[in-house]
Amino acid sequence: MTPAQLAQLEARIAEVWEVGSRLGLRPFPTHFEIVPATVMYEIGSYGMPGRFSHWTHGKAYQVQKTLYDYGLSKIYELVINTNPCHAFLLDTNTVLQNTLVVAHVLGHSDFFANNAYFARTSRRMLDTVSLNAERIERYEFEHGETEVERLLDAVLSIQEHVDLYASDEEDEPAETPTARQPKPYDDLWRYDRSAEPRNPDPSPRRSRRRPAEPARDLLGFIRDHSPILDDWERDVVSIVRTEMQYFIPQIQTKVLNEGWASYWHARIMRELDLSTDEHLEFARLHAAILQPSPRRLNPYHLGYQILLDIERRYGEQHLFEVREVENDISLIRNYLTRELVDELDLYLYERQGDELVIVDKDWEAVRERLIGELGGN
Repeated sequence: MTPAQLAQLEARIAEVWEVGSRLGLRPFPTHFEIVPATVMYEIGSYGMPGRFSHWTHGKAYQVQKTLYDYGLSKIYELVINTNPCHAFLLDTNTVLQNTLVVAHVLGHSDFFANNAYFARTSRRMLDTVSLNAERIERYEFEHGETEVERLLDAVLSIQEHVDLYASDEEDEPAETPTARQPKPYDDLWRYDRSAEPRNPDPSPRRSRRRPAEPARDLLGFIRDHSPILDDWERDVVSIVRTEMQYFIPQIQTKVLNEGWASYWHARIMRELDLSTDEHLEFARLHAAILQPSPRRLNPYHLGYQILLDIERRYGEQHLFEVREVENDISLIRNYLTRELVDELDLYLYERQGDELVIVDKDWEAVRERLIGELGGN
């Protein structure tokens, strides 16, 4: 971008923030950086700057960058859920494109700041992931890259099995009983001492390795109770677990978050003093972002349309209540109606031989399938 374009963009950023505040948004302060496509796609493949190195991140980068190079896909923006937020804009975007992106980022920043599912996320995660990467690099030096990669392969394969609300502290071991607890029919053993079960008292070691209650947090359970992991391996499990606890709310709110950002970028852009050519460019870009697909769900489109329907039925103020308390599952269960499913032409399909065939258009079946597939289930 030229100096004149940068100056124009800076003025637009201030204008977007002023309009958003007037309309009731309460975002985090946000820092914008203009970067080339290589940096944008590297950050996108890693999830945020400075994360530990792993081949899955490189694979994601290669796929995304190849699609961009061939004009098949494009990341217009990335925004990091921290306080202040950090947002990245493509240096090849026009001023109008980056203005829309800034308005979209404003919606994300407001969502991060006010949605209940993000209340427990670390706002200093940029520092945390950098320190995590340094520790993993040290383990690679001490134990070998092959051993660390082998462990990361295993842990990352189950990385979403964490409990968002579990403590980062290791679980307290279950208390070892001081005496064997009475059981039904114990009196029968008095008549046949030879039949008394061997080792009736649980050993302290097994008791320590078994949690007092069933554990939803699989990575936390492995970290705390595995009998075979070394301390450095437990630390690697803990690193992946901590980072996934940060990312899980974004998985759980993808439709609502993108719908919220799309709703507000549309509202804000219509408030700006744009030229005729800019209005046309905005309309084309907005339509491309929200374009539905016959084969896959577009979260921008679905979230945006649900929010428009909520606004029509309940008023704008109810949108802010939805933004505060809902995630994707509750949004779809509470607000995806029969009329909306028909209007959006949502359906279930499956492959039958060489063809894709629509198998169900019942609105409740569509809703239940969405609930089953969204939100990190």
